[in-house]
Amino acid sequence: MNLRIKKGIISFCFILFATSLMAQDKYFTKSGSIQFVSKGAIETIQANHRSVTCVLDSKTGAVQFAVLMKGFEFKKALMQEHFNENYVESDKYPKAEFRGQIVNNSEIAYTKDGVYTAHVKGKLTMHGQTKDVEADGKITVKNGKLVANSDFTILMSDYNISIPKLVKENMSNTVSITVNCTLEPLKS
Repeated sequence: MNLRIKKGIISFCFILFATSLMAQDKYFTKSGSIQFVSKGAIETIQANHRSVTCVLDSKTGAVQFAVLMKGFEFKKALMQEHFNENYVESDKYPKAEFRGQIVNNSEIAYTKDGVYTAHVKGKLTMHGQTKDVEADGKITVKNGKLVANSDFTILMSDYNISIPKLVKENMSNTVSITVNCTLEPLKS
């Protein structure tokens, strides 16, 4: 066999092997969930989203979430309509995104079953505004899969989401957010 062909085959095998190793460091889902709750004086507003995309790089601790705003489901159709049209303006700002870092990533054994605390810092972009967000969460490793959970709060005013004067006393500016994602190794 020609030396050039041998080098080509070896190079191809090395690239294939390296790509395979890099993919093992990444975990992914398109079916994560986010729930938010805003408890006002008169009414509690709650919505769920079950199509959250998340990618986590276990080697670097980089984590990214993306969610289409129109995917939030409310118990009342009118609330969903008001949420999309009047508050988050989903046609103008169709998605929210978080990009961050697990700052204590070295303390998480991604290849060993267990429950680990994760401290995450990053930037949440929503409604055209980007703000720093910091939260503690939990990563559960079981049989090669990761389950990531976190609870944190944001203020609607931080994202220029205004509450109409007519209902301002009924609604809270504070929104509690719960994130749950089951991530599997990303296949190359």
